[in-house]
Amino acid sequence: MSRSKALQYYVAARLFLAPLMLWTITTVVFLLLRATPGDAVDVILGPRAPEAAKVALRQQLGLDLPLWQQYLNYLGDLLRLDLGTSLTVRGQSVWEIIQAYFPATVELAVFSMAIALLVGVSVGILSASKPDTVFDAGGRLFGIITYSVPLFWAGMLLQLIFAVQLRWFPIGSRFPITVPVPQGPTGLYTVDSLLSGNLAQFGVALYYLTLPCLTLGILLSGIFERMVRVNLKQTLKADYVEAARARGISEGKVLWSHALKNALIPVITVLGLTLAAMLGGAILTEVTFSWPGLANRLYEAINQRDYPTVQGIVVFFAAIVVLASIAIDLLNAYVDPRIRY
Repeated sequence: MSRSKALQYYVAARLFLAPLMLWTITTVVFLLLRATPGDAVDVILGPRAPEAAKVALRQQLGLDLPLWQQYLNYLGDLLRLDLGTSLTVRGQSVWEIIQAYFPATVELAVFSMAIALLVGVSVGILSASKPDTVFDAGGRLFGIITYSVPLFWAGMLLQLIFAVQLRWFPIGSRFPITVPVPQGPTGLYTVDSLLSGNLAQFGVALYYLTLPCLTLGILLSGIFERMVRVNLKQTLKADYVEAARARGISEGKVLWSHALKNALIPVITVLGLTLAAMLGGAILTEVTFSWPGLANRLYEAINQRDYPTVQGIVVFFAAIVVLASIAIDLLNAYVDPRIRY
């Protein structure tokens, strides 16, 4: 079987299994939400509300139905791409919540990933190209520290230093309430401000992005630093690299033109999956910095026992991760012709 035909079969199999993966995640989330303590009706009406009012609201929301019937009703809505309506914000659909909050998460994730790549790959290259030196030891120490430091602790510490003590950056939020927010088709403040030609709004958007993106980006950079350093060290010892050196090729050209390309192939996989995880898992950063993103909204919905919102956001994030993993496999196959499926 040819390589292209095998790749087509692989993609078809992954696309066939994607609905099964989403159904599994949906079922687990549905059951876990019902198993956790607390009642959405108590959150909406308060624990001291009359019992008759609670019974009436449960009937209205369909929470009085048997669990299996609630599950089948939810799956039926999901097949129609209907993620439901929020229990706590009456009349607002889950799709409207995603549309309102997801751009903030995308902006945070993209800028943080850019910082993580720039810092991680640079430190990894410097460490691997100078083995058994202070740069190598410093790179290893950097990777260990950034990989192991808790994100929420680092976020609060940087807030105390740079926002509270030095007052260089705002404590949280995405844009000052006294300034009109950028209006545009994307919902990304940096992009919309550039599209409208308002450089002042663009500067303010970057200013509010700086501290949370630096926190998340630097801590994630340890993943890329460790991977680049290990793979580049192994690649620099490969036979074809030694042959290039024997032909008189300069060490710099050997590093950049021969070794680095192969060493960066595993980074592509980590890059895609990390970005997908950031889109759905930057909850600690968003909560710590009061960032109005979708992960923060998910955290609020969990506390409020807002079942449809939690289920809808989790399914949305799961779909992103599934599609991202398929896209990464395709990109790996294109970049590295040695890969077979």
